Amino acid sequence: MAAIDLDGAESKSLFAQVQFYIVQTEGLAGDSARELAELLEENGAHSITRRAIANPIPLQDLTHIISTTTDFPEYEAANDALKSVVKPDWVRASIAKGRLANPRQYSPDPRLFFSGLVVCCADLPSGDSDAIIGGVLAMGGLYSSPVSKMVTHIVALTMDSDKCVTAISKNVKCKYVLPHWFDDCLRLGKRIDEAPYCLPDPEILRKSPEEKLLDAGRQDMQGASSPRPDRLPTPSSSPSANRRQLTVFEGKKVMLSGDLELGSRLLGTIEDLILKGGGMVTGSVYKADIFICHYRESLDYRIASRAGKDVGNLAWLYHLITHNAWTSPLRRLLHYPVARQGLPGFSRFRISLSNYNGEARVYLENLAKVAGGEFTKTMKEDNTHLITAHMVSEKCDAAKEWNIHMVNHLWLEESYAKWQIQTVSDPRYNYFPTRTNLGEVVGQTPIDRQAVEKVFFPHGSDVDPSVEGDDVPRPMSVKSPNATSSRSMNALNAHPPRPAGSQDVPFRALQSDGPTPKASKENRRHTEGNAVRTPAPSRFVGQGKENETPSTSGSRSAKDKAVAKLHDLAPDIALFQKEIKRVGGVTHGGRKSSEDMVPDVNRKRSVSKEDDTDTGADEETRVTKRAKKSKSLAPPSMRLALSGYKGWVGASKKENEERARLREMGILILHDFVSCTHLASPQILRTQKFICALAHAPIILSTDFVNDCLLQNKRLEPEDYLLQDTEGEKRMGYKLSDALARAKSNKGQLLRGYAIYCTENIQGGFETYKSIVEVNGGKCLMYRARAGSTATLRAGLDDESDGSEAGTPGYVYLISGATPEEARLWPKFRQMIEGVGKLPLVVRHDWVLDLALSQKHQWRDIYNLTDKDVTVTT
Repeated sequence: MAAIDLDGAESKSLFAQVQFYIVQTEGLAGDSARELAELLEENGAHSITRRAIANPIPLQDLTHIISTTTDFPEYEAANDALKSVVKPDWVRASIAKGRLANPRQYSPDPRLFFSGLVVCCADLPSGDSDAIIGGVLAMGGLYSSPVSKMVTHIVALTMDSDKCVTAISKNVKCKYVLPHWFDDCLRLGKRIDEAPYCLPDPEILRKSPEEKLLDAGRQDMQGASSPRPDRLPTPSSSPSANRRQLTVFEGKKVMLSGDLELGSRLLGTIEDLILKGGGMVTGSVYKADIFICHYRESLDYRIASRAGKDVGNLAWLYHLITHNAWTSPLRRLLHYPVARQGLPGFSRFRISLSNYNGEARVYLENLAKVAGGEFTKTMKEDNTHLITAHMVSEKCDAAKEWNIHMVNHLWLEESYAKWQIQTVSDPRYNYFPTRTNLGEVVGQTPIDRQAVEKVFFPHGSDVDPSVEGDDVPRPMSVKSPNATSSRSMNALNAHPPRPAGSQDVPFRALQSDGPTPKASKENRRHTEGNAVRTPAPSRFVGQGKENETPSTSGSRSAKDKAVAKLHDLAPDIALFQKEIKRVGGVTHGGRKSSEDMVPDVNRKRSVSKEDDTDTGADEETRVTKRAKKSKSLAPPSMRLALSGYKGWVGASKKENEERARLREMGILILHDFVSCTHLASPQILRTQKFICALAHAPIILSTDFVNDCLLQNKRLEPEDYLLQDTEGEKRMGYKLSDALARAKSNKGQLLRGYAIYCTENIQGGFETYKSIVEVNGGKCLMYRARAGSTATLRAGLDDESDGSEAGTPGYVYLISGATPEEARLWPKFRQMIEGVGKLPLVVRHDWVLDLALSQKHQWRDIYNLTDKDVTVTT
């Protein structure tokens, strides 16, 4: 096939400047690789080959590497050398366009998870379009304003938009998706399946979140779910059923560590496979290209890691044998050696799983164990974490009731990869897209090499204290031609560099002239000849002691002690350095949004029926920090929360502009009722925000204050706009001024000592009543009549039963509706409460609303619910 130039004539020079190498992978090998090479050469490209399979790819002669994956040894070195690594689709796209396509769009880098996408936005608000376009471009995709044949995804709300109609009429082969898909992908940092978001009948709008989801699994988890495989695999076979000869070890020297604890028979079998595959087995870490061990603790591990050799565990070695293809040991978490003691602090966690199946479930079970946590198949109240792929399961319901942390697998994977426990409050870890099973993105997190290096093999940790003299071979002092730079090491899919060849690496020449400081093992067969070696003392001299350091005097002894001390302090040093680099320093670190300085045109305001959304953000800290950063804006003199304000409903652009104007007047609009000094409302409302804010006794104004400030473009006196609602006070039976005075006296402790339960299907939602109870000092738990609730109740009452008058410790309340479903819970609740020596009361939701609004304890018989109050619907 030939390319067509602008004049319509055939052109064979499209790829005239392209010198390419095709990386043979499972998806690009044999006939498909040959056809692709022929297609490139027909259009003027020149193919580059390497002399032997063991030699590295000659990067200096290349312009492009064609590969379906980044999982080959020279990937990071190619990036550093500014060589384009592209998918095979890049070739066909370039021929179709008649010019070289943008290589970034066709990058196989998994971090660029929108690579290959060409997105077109149809009839979306400008803020939404800008956000989607920015996210797509940042993650490797492209944007096209008009509808063309290259478009892969059209983002629309309905199929009635002009661009969708045009695409259908032109028979453009693309997918029509809701903007929610991009938002969910960007929030997770992973590309999830777009099927539930596809128009014209998207599943996320058609089905409820509670409906059962299909199981999701990953086929590539085979062989990567356990750090200690239980059996030796057989190499992959060809379609003719004849065993294919191993080539993955050709020209490589492999060292097997003693901590693998292999029997003589299994050890011999593994060595035979390596030898038949063209490799060699060595007993010297300095001569090895590949080092296999189980723990991250030996001196050999540190020497190999500092030298940039491939360091993996037995599972990784088996994976190489099975697939006969190189893969980075850093790509999969359980292909890398483990820490004997686990992640510091992780031992206090009891972890259970839900909604993961197959190899993904086995993988997460083993990952939790090697991280140092305790895994339990069944979940009880003493579990600390539930890792789930979505929110539809009995375990998830129980976790809500028992206040157990619910996170997705990214929390576990990234804690292990970064070797630091990640906070469960990170939105990425507790986000579960509707109608998506996150099991489809399990196992995509690689080891963070920089984080592991700081803790397990920092600079200087590869010095052998048992060897004297300055002539000890130190390969880590020499950088190989393809060594990875510090920038690329920090990448998500960092691949350790491999020496270009034994004759090109200076430290190998050193070794051939001198002895190595390691004794060979008696039961290991070597193919390098009888090299002279200096005997070394046994490294296994005691538990937790890796090397027996001989007593020495002078500066070397002091250096050894300093290195050992530095190794012990490495985790604390790494953590401190990370904290001190954060914006604002250690105390006030973290990047915050600049809401008070620049209007955020992309921000959406979710408006409920009564404008009662609460973000719960800590605005006090953010306001102080923004004021320090901003030179044009003074710190706000008023922190105002709004409830029931209709001026911005359905007008996000107007809201952004007017919020910015109010900020210039010194008025900061908050969604957080906790830190507000003023609350503006058209009248006394029974909304969540109004009731919760009342507990903190703010100054309550009429919303006319906001309108007049905007109208006159200046900050008016709030005392002239105090809320006056005589009708509301008559309806509620109290004066607002009295309620505010009582709130100031109560100091948020009106419900201190109260044990309050709430049904799951209560009108207004459980979270609404929980926030009202907790902001007034009480405890609120969901009641579903599950086994184990008695223990939770007993623990809660023990914490709060201090005998205070307000606490009324003899009563336990259940806030409920009057539906038959909720009424079925009442007998079990009364039996449970009486069983612990308390008095049960089933009440309407009006009880807690009136109590919180009036800020005083009062009882009316109408609050009490009995069987006569049950409403039967037909």
